[in-house]
Amino acid sequence: MLDSVVESLMRTALALAHDPTSWLCATLVAYAFGMWLYRKSGYSPFLTPLVTAIVLLVAVLVLTGTDYDTYFQGGSHIHFLLGPATVALAVPLYEQRLRLAKLWIPLLCGLFAGGTVAIVSAVLIAGWLGASPEIMISLAPKSVTVPIAMAVSENLGGIAPLTAALVVITGVLGAIICRPIFALLGEKDEAVRGFSIGLAAHGLGTAAAFQMSRETGAFSGLSMGLTGLFTAFAAPALVPWLLRLFS
Repeated sequence: MLDSVVESLMRTALALAHDPTSWLCATLVAYAFGMWLYRKSGYSPFLTPLVTAIVLLVAVLVLTGTDYDTYFQGGSHIHFLLGPATVALAVPLYEQRLRLAKLWIPLLCGLFAGGTVAIVSAVLIAGWLGASPEIMISLAPKSVTVPIAMAVSENLGGIAPLTAALVVITGVLGAIICRPIFALLGEKDEAVRGFSIGLAAHGLGTAAAFQMSRETGAFSGLSMGLTGLFTAFAAPALVPWLLRLFS
């Protein structure tokens, strides 16, 4: 009797593991739990909802032996919403249009300086640590959103899947440390905070920026888009020159 119950439960669990709806629900539940834990912790930067959800989902996938392709059959429904969500960033940005008109020169200066440092520092540090050219290239676009980063990496001869992983790690770390860094620097200007987060930590950082304020999120969304555009043109020009330093 007990054996039949266990066998039935195992069949049910196996069926659920291959049901896209199960992983869609698991993703939503993980994020909801992450948001609850984030509030309960007093908004600790180390317990942001994205970090908690990622850790929980990875643990469940490992424990159940589920591969990423199976999970993504359900997760793709949320992934589809990234496009509309990105376009929706234009709404809070439009609300800041008057301030943008006054700040466009310092914002562009910050974009060129920050975007260049993000590429150059990643490649140089990797080179000094003895990384291969492929890994150095894969690191170069780590601060921009995944589709742009993977395209840049692949076109330059990098490892696109490695770049995708590095982009996620960069975004998670940026979401975690942005608040402590601003507190340490005493930076309170919403435009500066938002633009810095979007430049360094792309979409994951922008999600954290919106948790700070609508204005911070708006400037982070602007920076995320501009940094992706800048990197798409700057990386092909800078990376070959940087690689020659280690050849």
